[in-house]
Amino acid sequence: MTDVLILGGTGWLSSRIARRMLASGATVMCLARGGRPSPDGTSLVLADRSDPTAYDTVSGRDWDHVIDVSSDAAHVGAALTALGERARRWTFVSSISVYSDDVTIGADESAALHAPAEPGGDDGYGAQKVAAENAVRTLGDRALIVRPGLIVGDGDPSDRFGYWAAAFLRSEGAPVLLPRVAGRTAQVIDVDDLAEFIATTSATGTVNAVGDRYPLDDVLGAVRRQVGHRGDTVEADDAFLADNGVAHWAGERSLPLWLPTELAGFMARSHARYTAAGGALRPLDDTIATVIEDERERGIDRPRRAGLTREDELRLLRRLA
Repeated sequence: MTDVLILGGTGWLSSRIARRMLASGATVMCLARGGRPSPDGTSLVLADRSDPTAYDTVSGRDWDHVIDVSSDAAHVGAALTALGERARRWTFVSSISVYSDDVTIGADESAALHAPAEPGGDDGYGAQKVAAENAVRTLGDRALIVRPGLIVGDGDPSDRFGYWAAAFLRSEGAPVLLPRVAGRTAQVIDVDDLAEFIATTSATGTVNAVGDRYPLDDVLGAVRRQVGHRGDTVEADDAFLADNGVAHWAGERSLPLWLPTELAGFMARSHARYTAAGGALRPLDDTIATVIEDERERGIDRPRRAGLTREDELRLLRRLA
């Protein structure tokens, strides 16, 4: 039987990895701060990874597979010190945010990275992930570094992809505000495809876990079609959106999936290694259907971590009229 330790295991992605491991017959232990349950069938060790004793309960045994999803390089380094010698396999879930080259279309895993975060420094997400990757590479051919792109699916806490399902659903046949879509692409990976890959692949090295590239117009059009939206769509140019305080990509008062033209490579990366390693990519329409149903269940007018409120969207549409 495979013994798996997930450093996390209670979050959106890591809990799905845990459930997929359980389905394969593994025994799964999760190490997390608490506040959320671990999946049924797993065991949970409560620990604060900033505490020097965080790994004492789990460091006295061998592990077939350790999986870490942290974005704190210090936490990753401490885990490697405590557990690295006793892990047969180690998977670190990184991010395409490690890349400093967001211009090149089709760039692969050899693209330039941000400078790694300095120990104790206040560096950003990408730099922390780079420093963590560097630490994990000391394990050599026992390690897999997975760099996901935008992860989407039901239950997504970021609300980025789901915003568009909600926007078309809530409009009830009225217009929906879009960014300029010409020349822009979208590239997403379904959370269940990513969890399946992490749980089952034997690949090592570094892999971009990203989906197929689609024109942004096709993606938004597919969401609109599945929702059955019959209203108009109104595109606003970049200058109008910026002048009105609408942010790119994520966060409050944003239009998710909209990126500056100078970041055209951010969602246009190569997934050749992922597919060669057996990574699956379900049809985009299947993911969209799941997201639409999830948005209906969770509530299209709920507070969101990304996107515009309908009231704000309508104000912007009136200014464009």
